[in-house]
Amino acid sequence: MAPEVDMMVCRSCGNQERASEGSPCDGCETFVCLICGFRGITLCKACRVKRGLPEPANLPPPVPRQPS
Repeated sequence: MAPEVDMMVCRSCGNQERASEGSPCDGCETFVCLICGFRGITLCKACRVKRGLPEPANLPPPVPRQPS
């Protein structure tokens, strides 16, 4: 099976997800994955830091990377 070519890194949790399965950050328009969106996380990590907000307790766990 060919690797996915439309993958993006979520700027909130750091996981790679399909580009079509996410939304823009409410602060800066960078990619936030669908799982973070389902959990109510709408800001990327950099925007949370700029606003002095803590890390959300409900961030999805990192997905182990597949060997290339």
